[in-house]
Amino acid sequence: MTEFILVVDDNPTNLSVLTQALKSAGFKVRVAVDGESAIEQVQYDQPALILLDVEMPGINGFETCIKLKSNPSNCDIPIVFMTALADKESKLKGLSVGAVDYITKPFEQEEVLARVKVHLKLRSLTKTLEEKNAELYQLNEGLEKRVAERTAELQKAQIQMIQQEKLSSLGELVAGVAHEINNPISFISSNIEPAKQYVAALTKILQLYQKNYSQPVPEIENESDEVDLEFLLEDLPKILDSMKLGSERIQNISNSLRNFSRSDITTKIPVNLHEGIDSTLLILRHRMKACGNQPEIKVIKHYGNLPLVTCYPGQMNQVFMNIFANAIDALEDGNGSWHSQADPGNEGNGKEITLDQLPITNHQLPTLKICTELSDGNNVIIRIADNGSGMTEEVKQRIFEPMFTTKTLGKGTGLGLSICRQIIEEKHGGKLSCISAPGEGTEFVIKIPLG
Repeated sequence: MTEFILVVDDNPTNLSVLTQALKSAGFKVRVAVDGESAIEQVQYDQPALILLDVEMPGINGFETCIKLKSNPSNCDIPIVFMTALADKESKLKGLSVGAVDYITKPFEQEEVLARVKVHLKLRSLTKTLEEKNAELYQLNEGLEKRVAERTAELQKAQIQMIQQEKLSSLGELVAGVAHEINNPISFISSNIEPAKQYVAALTKILQLYQKNYSQPVPEIENESDEVDLEFLLEDLPKILDSMKLGSERIQNISNSLRNFSRSDITTKIPVNLHEGIDSTLLILRHRMKACGNQPEIKVIKHYGNLPLVTCYPGQMNQVFMNIFANAIDALEDGNGSWHSQADPGNEGNGKEITLDQLPITNHQLPTLKICTELSDGNNVIIRIADNGSGMTEEVKQRIFEPMFTTKTLGKGTGLGLSICRQIIEEKHGGKLSCISAPGEGTEFVIKIPLG
């Protein structure tokens, strides 16, 4: 059966533009105008790729994606969101529910075709890998060693491609968000100081008028009383100072996003790992806020005095992202069943200690603890611990295996921790290990050389 691309959009113009562009590039195309009809089409004839609009009548794109991914026969179909939503939360939500990419409206046809080709190629490679595995396992026992070697080679190649594609897509997304924030806030920030000077000049002139014309005409006197001129002159500079402080905060956020998005793959450079950790936490902040019955996730940081570390910063940020996201998932699955007997004043042989000095499992609220230190003068140790439910020994022994996951269908690929170990151990010559037990939380320990 001929492979085709399914385009789902309720806007006839968008359907026409995309269909024409894809057909001109040699692709077979089918269309659906809403989520329900898209799901029906997929049930009787599966496409090679789905371009899915987010905002549609009935069930929206996010809900449609979740329904498609919940069906085992559909879950491997790559889904690319089409959206006019520019906020990072919407884009990250799309990736979290199972999409492999997003395209921002209005469309750039060359970008659409490029992304479509990449994801079709990835799916083709995945199918080829599955077919090769099936063929290899049919060989006789004398070829078992060769089968294992070949499978490992293909699996490693697939993981590397997925790693690079994910890092590139996420880097582009975050860099784009940072760019969109930076332009308007730079305009605001650069105009605050001149505005303060103008206000100061106008205030000085008004004060001179008040000094030299102490008896204004009734109309001016009434208007001054109406607006409370004295308070206005006093409060206006404070408002401008607050605006300046707020714009500086937004600029810091934009800088953090740009720092996270660095995807320099070919060259190692000296970087401050604490900046990468903080940037990653900033991106995940929305997942750590209180929501419904889920309490806020407390973050405790104990940073040592680390020198710059020569590494691939984009790849290290990807490691932090995967480990932090897994920790947040574990804390959310805890469903509020946190240790409720923590007593900061009765720990440590009667010595009074603060809450952040307690063992991670003694915290009453869901907690993420990050510690860094320099070890032996040549290695950096990063410890990332959570007080979630922990893992069984069987699960702990398999968490770094490619394709292994304990998450429900559509929530995880089983590649995140495998990629993390590859980045730390193969790319940086370090060590990634895990300490966990049921009811004891989980701690990941990253050890990498300085350079």
